[in-house]
Amino acid sequence: MVSIQDLKAKLSAIVAEAEAGDTFVITRHNAPVAQLMPARTASVHRGQNVGSGRLKAALKRGTNGRYLAVLMEDRGSR
Repeated sequence: MVSIQDLKAKLSAIVAEAEAGDTFVITRHNAPVAQLMPARTASVHRGQNVGSGRLKAALKRGTNGRYLAVLMEDRGSR
């Protein structure tokens, strides 16, 4: 529970806590008047293979030791 006065003084911190999953009941003169909780987000479909992949090398071994030259070509004038 948090009073409106405390809510105004610590709004950023309380919103951050609500964003992290906490729920707050806002009171006026010790009577509940509102509730602050995390917003419901649309569920994200991630697929069955999420997290099972492997990292792949950016360069193939067939560059005959020219790794730096290939990287510099790829980078261009950035």
